[in-house]
Amino acid sequence: MNGLLLIPILLPAAAGAVLLLMPFRSARAVSVFSMTVLSVSVGAALCLAWSGERSLTLFPLLKGIPVYFHIDDTGCFFVTVVSVVWLLAGVYSLVYMRHEGGEKRYFGFYLLLYGVLAGLDFSGNLVTMYLFYELVTIVSFPLVLHNGTREAIMAALKYLFYSMCGAYAGLFGIYFLNHYSVSLTFAAGGTLGAGAAGHEGILLLAVFAMLVGFGAKAGMLPLHAWLPAAHPVAPSPASAVLSGIIVKSGVLAMIRVVYYVTGPEFLRGTWVQYAWMGLALTTVFMGSLLAFREKVFKKRLAYSTVSQVSYILFGLSLLSETGLTGALMHVAGHAVIKSGLFLTAGVFLFQFGYTRVDQLTGIGKKMPVTLWCYTLFSLGLIGIPPTVGFISKWYLAEGALQLGGRFGALPPSATVPAGDIGIFSWLGPVVLLVSALLTAGYLLPVVTRGFFPGEDTETARPKSQEPSPCMLIPLLILAALTVLLGLFPGPVLSFVEKIAASVLG
Repeated sequence: MNGLLLIPILLPAAAGAVLLLMPFRSARAVSVFSMTVLSVSVGAALCLAWSGERSLTLFPLLKGIPVYFHIDDTGCFFVTVVSVVWLLAGVYSLVYMRHEGGEKRYFGFYLLLYGVLAGLDFSGNLVTMYLFYELVTIVSFPLVLHNGTREAIMAALKYLFYSMCGAYAGLFGIYFLNHYSVSLTFAAGGTLGAGAAGHEGILLLAVFAMLVGFGAKAGMLPLHAWLPAAHPVAPSPASAVLSGIIVKSGVLAMIRVVYYVTGPEFLRGTWVQYAWMGLALTTVFMGSLLAFREKVFKKRLAYSTVSQVSYILFGLSLLSETGLTGALMHVAGHAVIKSGLFLTAGVFLFQFGYTRVDQLTGIGKKMPVTLWCYTLFSLGLIGIPPTVGFISKWYLAEGALQLGGRFGALPPSATVPAGDIGIFSWLGPVVLLVSALLTAGYLLPVVTRGFFPGEDTETARPKSQEPSPCMLIPLLILAALTVLLGLFPGPVLSFVEKIAASVLG
């Protein structure tokens, strides 16, 4: 029965290969085939994820290290987030890709990528995870490249270069962890054994290289620059999953390394934790500031992703139950909200060809439902109650405030005085608050000018020009999730608290 784990991995991958290699008579046939396979794959992934822990060992990939899949709570959480967003963006793509063209190629890689992401989420050891992490880059590369313009080609190459550089930094760390760890199989709390004693210095360097390397996919300084280049040129539903989902593969890789291989205790009080918190907060502020200054709508949202994903990384770097809880809540909240924002940008582009913020004045008169969805997404990203963004940012701020009094006896690997790290107990909330104000500054003017363009531009109310149901319904569902996860956070919050307690309890 454990062989069923391969269904959500192999089924969409095989179907994607069929789309890419076999002729199809019409775009309708491509759409029906793609959505049928995607729906079955999503259903299989969710059923398997929520049916309890399962493991599957395949052929040995390296000496003593097999391709190994295991469903735990963390994998269940991530595959659920991926599946919900992937299905909704896929439905949206049915209509949107008529505007872009190349539906057959797009859906081929879209299905392939879902299978790869399922494999990443279900990976049970570090080497299997690294294999699928690399495949995520290779298979998502054509989505950035889709329209084939010179700008798209250069952006795709930039994405490939940054991602590969980051992956190689991660591979550097895997070599050392393999040598000093008892096992590379994921275990809550870590697998570093007695063999690590006396080698803390090289292991800390290896872990830092992995954090910076996997941070490339998550958009963390200094390997963040691919995001604002790739998003404006990719089709809008591809931008939505790049920003809402693909960047989370870097987040998942960091969680697996820190909480399931090295163990959080090994990093607590070290220069690695200090540097990780510093990089995350710098990225939060820098991304928000650049988004505030940007006038191209999708590029503004891309800079916003640079900032918002580092909220998650800051929560992870706190190495506390509260911080990890907030980080995981923000994984879900940001996936829903940012995917919705990019799909909204796609509606503006699809209906009117609008790409700049200044073109959106009065847009609420033409499509009030779409702009209301955008308003809810904006409130969620700022962190205003009762949206899910408020819940996640509350936990992140609380986790930072707890940092000051949490350090007592530090592990032998500790290299930074507890008082120095305690600086982040007040610096973290300050940066998060400033970033929230900047977020309001670059998102809310679209709402005010969209609904209230002013007397100079006031005209007779035009006929509604809302998009087709295939594009509007995913927006409505994502907007509803933004509010419902904030009003009723209990089930999700309990689940992520369980994950945090298992690795830090």
